[in-house]
Amino acid sequence: MRKFPSASILFFMALVCVAGAAQTSLGIDSGICKSLVETQGYTCQKHQVTTEDGYILGLQRIPYGRYGNKSTTNTRPPVLLQHGLLTDAASWLLNSPNQALAFILADKGFDVWLANTRGTDSSRGHKSLSASDPAYWEWTWEQLATYDLPALFDYVNNHTGQQSHYVGHSLGTLTVLAALSQQKLRNSIRSAALLSPIAHLRHISTPFVRVSTQTYMAEQFYIYGLREFPPLGQLEQTLQTILCIHPGVECSNIMAAITGPNCCLNPSSLALYYRHTPQSTSTKNVVHLS
Repeated sequence: MRKFPSASILFFMALVCVAGAAQTSLGIDSGICKSLVETQGYTCQKHQVTTEDGYILGLQRIPYGRYGNKSTTNTRPPVLLQHGLLTDAASWLLNSPNQALAFILADKGFDVWLANTRGTDSSRGHKSLSASDPAYWEWTWEQLATYDLPALFDYVNNHTGQQSHYVGHSLGTLTVLAALSQQKLRNSIRSAALLSPIAHLRHISTPFVRVSTQTYMAEQFYIYGLREFPPLGQLEQTLQTILCIHPGVECSNIMAAITGPNCCLNPSSLALYYRHTPQSTSTKNVVHLS
């Protein structure tokens, strides 16, 4: 039987106390359409998709670009963008319109649909469960492949009358490959572009992930009954906001500890990044990936 060190749990509890004190004074706007799309001059629609196992997923749509024909007829090819682990659809929107993939595709004539994995801010609904119920978090990427992606493709394809192109990043590559292997998307997908494909997190070399893996952090959280990961939710985001504005703290170094060296994020993009990241997944999903 594994012997789990308790230091990381104690550290986590200390973070809860510190962040909890600040949560009342710092709010976080999670409205993707309002805060990230419409502010750039694009039209944005909000949709909801219900999976076969009862999860209600938020889906944002950018039906056309800022320029040219803005007809609402279904002539533009649809493309579904699926984000990676611990992020949401905001990850496709954080840079300027000429650098953010969702905006680039809209301006190039695509009908852009932005998926949000269950558990993220836009996708915390369920037909019978609350996100505060432990049972809500009993899933891994297997369920994302079996239920979420087929439901999203069915909705987009039915709405547009066309098969969708697909762009997945990180976890979004694993889930689509799993769904395809199960013949779930055989008649739904037109093409797929897979960015940074993964199968597990074991070989990631960044300090934060390496230490988290070595100390079996996700397993510890699950044993202690913490089913949402990271278990702080918005408290985690608030703590990061406090750290980033503290004199002498370089936020790019904090992110590099988790993701590795970053070449392409400017300071203004970092501010948006920390407002929308990390997003929640299930602890069980992280255990499965580890």
